[in-house]
Amino acid sequence: MLTGDRYFDSKDFKDILMSYEKSVMSGHRIFMDVDDLTDIADYYNMIGEKDKADEAIDYALDISPNATLPLVYKAREALANGDHEKAEEFAERIGDKDDPDCKYLTAELLIARKKTEEAENYLKGYYNEIDYEEHEDFILDVANLYVDYGLNDKAFEWMCKGKRKSAEYKELMARVFFGMEKYEESEKVFNELIDKDPYSKRYWTALASAQFMSEKYNDAITSSEYAIAIDPDDAEAILVKANSLYKMENYEDALTFYKRYCERMPLDEMGELNVATCLINMDMFGEAIKHLEKAKEIAPQNSAYLNSIYRELAFSYSAIKMSDKALEYLEKAEEANGDIADIMVLKGHVLLENERYQEAERMFRMAMDNANKDPRIVLRIIVSFYDNKHLEMAYSMFKSLLTNVYEEFNEGYSYMALCCWDLKLVDEFMKYMNIAVQKNPKEAKKVLGHLFPKNIEPEEYYNYIINNINKKKEN
Repeated sequence: MLTGDRYFDSKDFKDILMSYEKSVMSGHRIFMDVDDLTDIADYYNMIGEKDKADEAIDYALDISPNATLPLVYKAREALANGDHEKAEEFAERIGDKDDPDCKYLTAELLIARKKTEEAENYLKGYYNEIDYEEHEDFILDVANLYVDYGLNDKAFEWMCKGKRKSAEYKELMARVFFGMEKYEESEKVFNELIDKDPYSKRYWTALASAQFMSEKYNDAITSSEYAIAIDPDDAEAILVKANSLYKMENYEDALTFYKRYCERMPLDEMGELNVATCLINMDMFGEAIKHLEKAKEIAPQNSAYLNSIYRELAFSYSAIKMSDKALEYLEKAEEANGDIADIMVLKGHVLLENERYQEAERMFRMAMDNANKDPRIVLRIIVSFYDNKHLEMAYSMFKSLLTNVYEEFNEGYSYMALCCWDLKLVDEFMKYMNIAVQKNPKEAKKVLGHLFPKNIEPEEYYNYIINNINKKKEN
């Protein structure tokens, strides 16, 4: 039996969806199976059309007020919104308490309330009650449930009980590996699945995601392009390609694909945020603000992206010298449960930029106090002084920080090297650059890369400088 995305791509589902949409357009409802209506609601939800999803599920409940699947849908929707009581009310309305989907929901309600062991015992008890022939399907359903809540270790334990290594089993195992941050293992399984089914956009997209997380950005782009070739409207594949291009600092192409994503997912605030981030990296702050304002408008109150939206708005307004507006959005970021120390650093930066030195100093001190003088926070404060051209101050602060940090601390040396470069302290520049490329080549490339030819990797920076000095001496 086809499930999930595969079912939505099938002719059977497309025929059901067409019948439903024709009835909606005509204004004359036709009688439909409530399970089919729940599938339609799931489909609409998946493509970001929540109003249509709600309409379909409400119709299902009009037909059968105690039907299992529509009530499970409503309960899970309530859980997603953090309303456990409402979810339990929907669960209580289910007429058939022995329905397996009702059983899964009972376990999910326990997991949502952090009663994981109680849920585990409940599921094991039910597993022992059902027929042996049902065990494999049950294992997959339970593992999927745990994956949904990020409990990948639990999912893995259940997957290990399975004996039938179907494509569905392998796909879920690959997703479990992904959730456990075992990206190489996930990639391997998806490649095996693609060998058997090379026209699965879902496999190609999942493979691209695993490659992205392994920082194999070129491979991720290639895999996402296969998915897009199969389905040009695959929003997830478009997003993976955009993210990979962004990581490779190809902001112009990334922007094109982020905009494509927004066209397909117009109510996803993350898409507009990503468009804005690209524009910020291209110094197009006015355009970025337009997209950030749109992201703010469409974001629900509980959006996980609100804090980032406010921070990027603050940064953009600061960049165009609208400091009061920047500070206003930093206040909003704080209200959205943003990291206090982080926000204080940003406030201090804006104030320092506007030569409000005493206020800036107060914010920086508050940031350090809130972060218990975390060296990463101290580093960001120093970088703020550097960015605002207080080079001597930054140099002194860098020196103090890097003298006193623990051995494993590998950040900041590139910034110190750059500060020394600007102050024409050649010997110290060479010293800190050499440390930087050994301790943190990624940071070195980001901070010092503009001083070297593009084809030079950080490991070669020191030799490049030495060779050029020697050439000058020879001449």
